[in-house]
Amino acid sequence: MQTQTAFDYDKPQNSADAIRRAIVNRLVYAVGKDLQSATQRDWLHAIFYVVRDRFMNPWRESLAKARDQDAKRVYYLSVEFLTGRALTNAMLAAGIYEPLRQACADLGADFDALVDLEPDAGLGNGGLGRLAACFLDSMATLGLPGMGYGIRYEYGMFAQRIEAGQQVEEPDYWLVSGYPWEFMRPESSYTVHFNGRLVVQNGSARWTDTEDIIATAFDTGVPGYQMTGVVTLRLWSARASGGVNLEAFNQGDYIGAVEAKNLSENVTRVLYPDDRTEHGRELRLRQEYFFVSASLQDILWRHVSQHSNLELLADKVAIHLNDTHPALAVPELMRLLLDEHQLGWDAAWSLCTRIFSYTNHTLMDEALETWPVDLLGRVLPRHMGLIYELNARFLAEVHARFPQDHALQRRISLIEERGVRRVRNRHRCKC
Repeated sequence: MQTQTAFDYDKPQNSADAIRRAIVNRLVYAVGKDLQSATQRDWLHAIFYVVRDRFMNPWRESLAKARDQDAKRVYYLSVEFLTGRALTNAMLAAGIYEPLRQACADLGADFDALVDLEPDAGLGNGGLGRLAACFLDSMATLGLPGMGYGIRYEYGMFAQRIEAGQQVEEPDYWLVSGYPWEFMRPESSYTVHFNGRLVVQNGSARWTDTEDIIATAFDTGVPGYQMTGVVTLRLWSARASGGVNLEAFNQGDYIGAVEAKNLSENVTRVLYPDDRTEHGRELRLRQEYFFVSASLQDILWRHVSQHSNLELLADKVAIHLNDTHPALAVPELMRLLLDEHQLGWDAAWSLCTRIFSYTNHTLMDEALETWPVDLLGRVLPRHMGLIYELNARFLAEVHARFPQDHALQRRISLIEERGVRRVRNRHRCKC
């Protein structure tokens, strides 16, 4: 068997002339247009590819360094990444802002107009998402090994136009022209389970008869200042585990033929679905669980592929949760360790307590998520059981320390007992 040798990757040249030739090359061979037929958007995409080429080597080197050094990795889970327009940031990181502007001028292209054409990625809405994006920038600049995990929304919050002095909301289909920064990773796909029932045998639970959705990864490189490092933002897109119902389609039931497929793929359709209805609340719950399950399966796969067991998991993995939205990551990691990797409860919980950290952004009640017990128990029955068990063990410890303070136990319980019973993703405790 031949020994594989290191491949000498080409280093792109950054002079204005080299970039000018690279733009024309990418226009023809990546976009599929020539100088005469290219639209403004074609020119923009050619420029995207030219700039992206400049951080492919640093990206590859950052990944290889983390792997070869077996470094502890930081995984940042967030439902939002408000990255904004990536082109100008990437040009500055690569040090090619002025050469690229000159190359555009030489080609007769309006650089400023092209830059303004880039859409904002519809992946975030406010401060929480902007903080997440800044964290990735900082990790890349400092050369820290790690990744961001989120959701590849097809539609952002909304686009707006003004009619007669009033705001009119429209779908923000930011992917309509494609997103040249990303790479689809079909080999990194995981099955996420919903609904179903639990079968308990010999003291162990088996989650069966589930509704399954496939999570497929799309990777984008986030370059640091002066290209000192590049981190990966991995976003999950949902697709149905089955395809079109061909029998229904052939019988003329075209809507019914794709109904199950559409319901599955709705999970990553819209950033923050309206949760004023029961269907909206369930969709948001599914959305949050979908991305944490896929992310944790990916993290465990990466660790196990490099290490023979999970004994070093807490020494090699740190997972940070950005606000309450990824809180289901805790019972999900417990499920994976207990059910998929056959660890005992104490060993699994010990790993969880050493792996997770959390940022809370607000104490406003409307922003501190809770889920009705009935809803969570129906959509994620295995997790509801794990949460009950976690809560019972936690309250037993509290009772042992404060046996007479029943009010304290009620305040800090994971289950809100007043009115509709709800699971607290967090609690604002006044104790």
